[in-house]
Amino acid sequence: MTEPSRTVEVERKYDVDVATPLPLWQGIPGVDAVTAGEARALDARYFDTEDGALARAGVALRRRTGGPDEGWHVKGPREGDGRLELGWPLGEGEGLPEAVATTIARWTTAPLSPLARIENDRTAYLLTGTDGVVAEFVDDRVRATDLRQGVQREWREWEMELGPAAPADAAGRESFFAAVERAVRAAGGRDSASGSKLARALGF
Repeated sequence: MTEPSRTVEVERKYDVDVATPLPLWQGIPGVDAVTAGEARALDARYFDTEDGALARAGVALRRRTGGPDEGWHVKGPREGDGRLELGWPLGEGEGLPEAVATTIARWTTAPLSPLARIENDRTAYLLTGTDGVVAEFVDDRVRATDLRQGVQREWREWEMELGPAAPADAAGRESFFAAVERAVRAAGGRDSASGSKLARALGF
């Protein structure tokens, strides 16, 4: 079986208005520079069983094109401050790869059907320090379709996800995110009203 990539996501999400200016990142612990924005056109389709077995387990399954990590992704249940994401290449065709089916079999082997489509015009920025990438900040303009209800929603949000050079200790991470939150609020951002893009696409 193809071995997946493994990433533990530690991130914070914020809601913003369409015209909200980007935050100013001066004074963020460990950050010396911010890269120019990189535009990414992302198109993801999410799948679940008819009775929502994956959602009940806190799991999300998607096939996404665009961006440096395009492919199939399984996001596992949240554990503490993070969430394990497994990734596989797109492969040929759009069918569920055997390796992905084997992975989700611990939660369900029932047939899957499309749940939602999320198109995202993303601009990504790297916050860097002396040891490398401290975090990635993304400015997302999202168009989502609940494929089972036929409902479309649009919104803008920001995400800040820790990188390889982020603080390894809880106190350091808390200090980092506290500074990020101050910058976000100064720009006009607010806490996210939803836990994920998929939840928001489905009206939760």
